[in-house]
Amino acid sequence: MSNSAVLVVDDNPANLKLIRVLLTANGFDVRTAANAEEAQATLRSCNPGIILMDLQLPGMDGLELTRRLKRDPKTAGITIIAVTAYAMKNDDQRALASGCDDYVTKPIDVDTLPVLVSAWFEKRAQTQRGGVHEG
Repeated sequence: MSNSAVLVVDDNPANLKLIRVLLTANGFDVRTAANAEEAQATLRSCNPGIILMDLQLPGMDGLELTRRLKRDPKTAGITIIAVTAYAMKNDDQRALASGCDDYVTKPIDVDTLPVLVSAWFEKRAQTQRGGVHEG
C-alpha cells in the first residue's frame, strides 16, 4: 500500500462508507474491515500507515486487536487511532493504554478527521526522516 494508506475497522457499514468516501476524497488510499478478523486478514496483504479502529467490534473488540497489533513486530509501527461512539469517562485512557496513538469520538467530524489523519501521516514522515526539522 502507498504511504497514504488507511485501514478503517468498523462494524457499521454506514460509518465505513462515510469514512472511506471522506478520506478517499482527500487523497488517501482506504481499505475497510468490518471486524477484527477481517482487519487481520487485510493486514496480511497490505501495510497501512494508519488504522482507524472502532473500539466496539463484534467478537474481538478494538482494544484487544490494538494490543495484539502493537505486540506484533510486523504491525507495531502502525499508527492506531481509536474511534468510538461510546465515549465514557476514561475510555480515552483505556484506548491509549491498549496502544492506540490517538482517540476520536463519533459522530465523525467530516472537517477535522482528514486534517487529523494528515497530521498523523506528517508526524510519521518526520519520525521516519529522523525528526529533522526545517527552518
